[in-house]
Amino acid sequence: MKNSLYFNIKVEEGIFEKIIAEQNTIGYYALPDQEISYLEDYLADFKSKNDYDAIKDIAIIGIGGSSLGPKAIFRALQGIRDFDKRLHLFESTDPASIRSTLNKLDIKNTHFFVISKSGTTIETISVYKYVLSLLKAKDISLDYRFTFVTDDGSKLEAHAKTFNSFVLHIPVNVGGRFSVLSAAGLAPLLLVGVDIQRLLDGAKAIKKSFFEDGYIKETILKKATYYAKNSMHYNINTLFAYSESLDSFTDWYVQLWGESLGKKQKQSSINVGLTPVGLIGPKDQHSFLQLIVEGLRDKSVTVLKIENFDDKIKIPAITLKELEGLDLMNGIAFCDLINLQADSTIEALLDKKDIPIDTITLQHIDEENIGKLIFYYELLTSLVGQMMNVNTYDQPGVESGKKILEGKLIEEKKTFPKKGK
Repeated sequence: MKNSLYFNIKVEEGIFEKIIAEQNTIGYYALPDQEISYLEDYLADFKSKNDYDAIKDIAIIGIGGSSLGPKAIFRALQGIRDFDKRLHLFESTDPASIRSTLNKLDIKNTHFFVISKSGTTIETISVYKYVLSLLKAKDISLDYRFTFVTDDGSKLEAHAKTFNSFVLHIPVNVGGRFSVLSAAGLAPLLLVGVDIQRLLDGAKAIKKSFFEDGYIKETILKKATYYAKNSMHYNINTLFAYSESLDSFTDWYVQLWGESLGKKQKQSSINVGLTPVGLIGPKDQHSFLQLIVEGLRDKSVTVLKIENFDDKIKIPAITLKELEGLDLMNGIAFCDLINLQADSTIEALLDKKDIPIDTITLQHIDEENIGKLIFYYELLTSLVGQMMNVNTYDQPGVESGKKILEGKLIEEKKTFPKKGK
């Protein structure tokens, strides 16, 4: 993984030391170094209680940090590997989405993950209730049909222990949006067939490079400083990924960045934040790029490229009548074309001289490189949060909406008899 900056700034003094200190209380920093024997034991136990080969579908019931991380990793790897099992996600209360996802399942041969750090996430539990009732109506055995991933001692864990199921824990000091490298992300990916050790190895490489003065330290410190110091000017951060396989990764980035950095400053009532935008090239060259190039100068751009697509399909060397002028593309591999498009976008942006831009290049897509990318963005988020003087790890804006929803549900419940429901 290579990160190149096309801007320069002096790194904020003391920020590295603050991140070192933060490791004592924030748990995601330790996840790359974890032993995965507990997950290997889980897999062995799972196989002893289920016909592993017969299971064709793994379904995650979760929302936000409980679903976006594993979804991003699986989606990225789908393009390079054929998995024996399919991964599905119930991450909305939209009834059409629930039905659509259910229709894709071989429900008798599906294992379900119910993932909620608090154990009381309304969206997650509501969908779980529906799935549970459906299984009971079809007289499908619930024995070891579910894996629950939650905080140790949560009400969801207590529920899980009322019947035969599996329970895994999210470390208490790891927040939901930083939990992809915990059991919340690793367990379902393990069942699907992802090499989770290589995923952690990639994250560990970035961690080591940053904390032991490796190649990434100076670059990521400068990038974080630039974003924080210019947050009132370039307050929109666009991640322009040149691969369709990274579309779910940009969704994960949007949640991580937005929910972590959009806050009131500590000991202050000042609202600050950086707005994340996830784009996919070349598709979004024909929409959002126009806004970046000629719109307000309030956006920074990170172009994410894949050096080696491991797929060499080419544009056929044929001539089309009336389109002879386009023969210049004949014989070019699509992997080369998409990178030429990315490079052209980079050059067009640099020509403007007032758009902050950097590039991230992955050698190719695999577990190790995706692990690097994940920890890089988690680390970048923590650095920017420290410099913007916000609590990167809470989400009071989200919690207020949850409390309002609970009140509305209580009121709705009171009207049930009157509405004939």
